[in-house]
Amino acid sequence: MLGIICAMAVEVEGILNLMENKEEIRKAGATFTKGTIHGKDVVVTECGIGKVNAAVTTQVMIDKFSPAALINSGVGGALSEKLKVGDIVISTDAVEHDYDTTAFGDPKGLICFKDEQRVDLPADKKLCKALLKVCETLENTTVLKGRIATGDQFISDTEKRLALGKEFSALACEMEGGAVGHTCYRNNVPFAILRCISDDLTNSTSMDYESFKAFAAAKTTTVLSEFINEM
Repeated sequence: MLGIICAMAVEVEGILNLMENKEEIRKAGATFTKGTIHGKDVVVTECGIGKVNAAVTTQVMIDKFSPAALINSGVGGALSEKLKVGDIVISTDAVEHDYDTTAFGDPKGLICFKDEQRVDLPADKKLCKALLKVCETLENTTVLKGRIATGDQFISDTEKRLALGKEFSALACEMEGGAVGHTCYRNNVPFAILRCISDDLTNSTSMDYESFKAFAAAKTTTVLSEFINEM
């Protein structure tokens, strides 16, 4: 079974529209819908915005449904001038940029587990390769793979985003993927993060955010549908 976690309802709706044999299960305040897409078993849920929401929902999904792999899909802000609105970033790994124990002499983003310490949360190479293959068929879309920086902050300031990208060598920032990756990593579940860029470093789009959410959701749904079909 493939697990899909999205932060917003509009992102989940596209997946639900593809799904057959639906069954809803509620747990920890979230609705998990399992069914089939292209004959493959899938479970999808809306986690809400932020790291804690994402981590709680991911753990419930793992415990309840035992997915073989998990994808976090949604929107993100560009940290690279190579990306424009509507482009796609696929994770090689994730970092939690707001994890800060530098007062103890640690590097920024160092995650302190009880049995190890690390900055990077590695995404599954096979998942990312398969997502990249699907995304490369999209028209008028730059598709890059690289690091995604997660934190409980909506970063709109261009200078702050440039600094964040430089500090962590990251391509995009958002508020859930690192927490999904953190939970998957500790549970030995393969994961990948798929992000459609909602705002670039030039703020060049004239599309309002509500319109963009629908546009981005349609694009990521297309990618996920083809990805599932090829599984």
